[in-house]
Amino acid sequence: MEDGSVLRIARARVKIGQAADSTLYPIRDSGACRFPECSGNWVGMSARAGHTVGMVEGSASAELRDAVARLFGFGGFRPGQAEAMTRVLDGQDVVVIMPTGSGKSLCYQVPAMLQDGVSLVISPLIALMQDQVNGLAARGLPATFLNSSLSFEALRHRLDQVRQGRYKLVYVAPERFRSRAFLDVLDEVRVSMIAIDEAHCISQWGHDFRPDYLRLRQVVDRWGEARVMALTATATPDVRDDVVRQLGLGEGTRRPPAVLVHGFARPNLHLAVTRAATHADKLRRVLDLCRPQHAGLVYAATRKQAERVHAKLRRAVPTAGLYHAGLPDEDRRLVQEAFLSGGIPVVVATNAFGMGVDRADLRFVAHWDIPGSLEAYYQEIGRAGRDGRPAQCDLLYNFADVRTQRFFLEGANPSPDMVSAVWRLVRASCLEGAVAQSDDRWTELAGGVANPMAVRSILALLERCGLISREPDPGTRAFVTRLNPGADESVLQGQFRLLDEKRLRDERKLKAMIHYAQSDGCRHAHLLRYFGEPDVEDVCGACDRCVRLRPEEGREPDEAQWLAIQKILSCAARMHGRFGVGRLAQVLTGSRAGPVLENQLDRLPTYGILSGMQIREVRRFIDVLLDRGALRIASGDYPVVELTPRGREVMWRRETLRAPWPRTATVPRPSGRSQSPDEHPPGASPDLVRALSEWRRRTAAAARVPAYCVLHNKTLEAIAAAHPDSLAALEAVHGMGPSRVARYGHAILKILDTARAPPDPNL
Repeated sequence: MEDGSVLRIARARVKIGQAADSTLYPIRDSGACRFPECSGNWVGMSARAGHTVGMVEGSASAELRDAVARLFGFGGFRPGQAEAMTRVLDGQDVVVIMPTGSGKSLCYQVPAMLQDGVSLVISPLIALMQDQVNGLAARGLPATFLNSSLSFEALRHRLDQVRQGRYKLVYVAPERFRSRAFLDVLDEVRVSMIAIDEAHCISQWGHDFRPDYLRLRQVVDRWGEARVMALTATATPDVRDDVVRQLGLGEGTRRPPAVLVHGFARPNLHLAVTRAATHADKLRRVLDLCRPQHAGLVYAATRKQAERVHAKLRRAVPTAGLYHAGLPDEDRRLVQEAFLSGGIPVVVATNAFGMGVDRADLRFVAHWDIPGSLEAYYQEIGRAGRDGRPAQCDLLYNFADVRTQRFFLEGANPSPDMVSAVWRLVRASCLEGAVAQSDDRWTELAGGVANPMAVRSILALLERCGLISREPDPGTRAFVTRLNPGADESVLQGQFRLLDEKRLRDERKLKAMIHYAQSDGCRHAHLLRYFGEPDVEDVCGACDRCVRLRPEEGREPDEAQWLAIQKILSCAARMHGRFGVGRLAQVLTGSRAGPVLENQLDRLPTYGILSGMQIREVRRFIDVLLDRGALRIASGDYPVVELTPRGREVMWRRETLRAPWPRTATVPRPSGRSQSPDEHPPGASPDLVRALSEWRRRTAAAARVPAYCVLHNKTLEAIAAAHPDSLAALEAVHGMGPSRVARYGHAILKILDTARAPPDPNL
């Protein structure tokens, strides 16, 4: 095979859904390590009867097979491992694309033990380093890590041992290469290999861009004789090309790298998207996943959301854990250790939890909020089912949640004006010397920047442009920021075009994620094609689109349900694909919300024809009709709902639908029409109205506007009466709308969640 070609290793066609047993079973063997730095013996277990021991690739040398057996107790290789090891031992750089849980770490651990000198492993998270080093140490293999969790004395001791050649593998974060002491030690030893884990972080195309990874080109150039192995589970073809370019692989005297793409298929994962109109709907689904005593992860988009979900979940699962980057280090460590040991079955977490978490028996991964990209989604669901057994991956989808990801997108892609303003602030603050303060403090000083994420993005950009230098302030969450003398400010202007390009790429990623959630096709095929797999079956047998409910799990609608179905489809037809699901439900229930009246939707013949049903009941019917293809979300910038040809047939009862139809419980109304906005809403708690009014007063004072510019009294009373439990339900309240929900929604829901919390019996 020619150098530089993309190699697809062990591409045996396995029908997705028929999970092949690819588990490796250790062989019964023992023997002392031939390296003087190592100690101990390795004794494995025999393969289970009736199973093939591993998948040994024909190109693997006897020495390589022997090393894998003696050092790690494995009787063979998983697909792609032997090829990666052989290439790097032959002196070639390698880019390894392998699925999560497929054994990427072994690809560099084995060559590190077979080569002279030290191998560096660049890893993004402390937890990941510690987990792998602990596993290697348990086998008596010479490995260590250098990171901020170590005391100064411990760090100096380990550096001395690196200098003495006591370690074959040294794990570091990319930020470690800022340390002059560390660089001096490496200059005294032979660096034989540089392994870069989570290599997608190198690329500006990648979903987890991290500025310190850009310095790795300098690391590769500094130790030019060292072979490079870049590894990731989430890289599209564009990202792969960018990783090669950013590292300078194939340039100068370096041979073109081998790009080994093993494949992304995870046939044991059942992929599903569950439409959930409310937080209560989402909680019910998570509890369904937890009830069989299954271990799993529930991902939330933000820290506050994770805390809310954790509080709800703990009422049914008291042992559920919480993890996000805002918690104290010790709390996070205890949660992670308890989860890995099996003491905690379920963890609610942000994306800060995952890399380095290797628990084989996770039976589900649920996403409470939609992720920002398919790359992030694929990496997170890849933590389920690592033992090869079936696992459920459920995305709890409500289009209103996309607003959170748009907030993140805005924060990651600040405008040129915002960048210039923060640069002026930093320059003025640091003129007389270095300043130590947290990113949150910089955000406070920036004042006019609405999105705090934007300030962190701008500081990273200024550092990338060479205008400032930043180093962690030991023992704090602050950074020491200083101006770089002689820096060229014009470089910043040249970045503005790149920022525009990045924004467009990030927007395309988010649209691709939304398209996946709304797609009618096979979900496995959708993911595989996105990651560049051309030869994909159209039907997988392991997703909600390909495995429809069994006949006994669905039923034909009764007459009351038929009537609701026909009314919903008729209303959708009359709205001509111009509005979303929430607006459709408002029209059907006779809502007097501002957008309904402004668009004269109250004049439609179908306005209020389901006024005897609650809006959440109507939303459940709409979700089933979307799932069964009678309605669809149109592709485009806005998620408008359309009637499909199948839906037209169902509307006229020329075709039926078997489904788990919701019951048609009705709510008596005082009249045939919905409540007028001028009527006082019944059931509004005076205490809740006071709490909302106090929040409105503070918000208005901070913005220096009259209180009614935030919300009218009638809107406050309507919110207190309706008690909405999601952004979508809040938007349906009279006086609210997309702009107000985007601005105030999370704060209002927090007040409502506090009001709904049961009283503490101990108080």
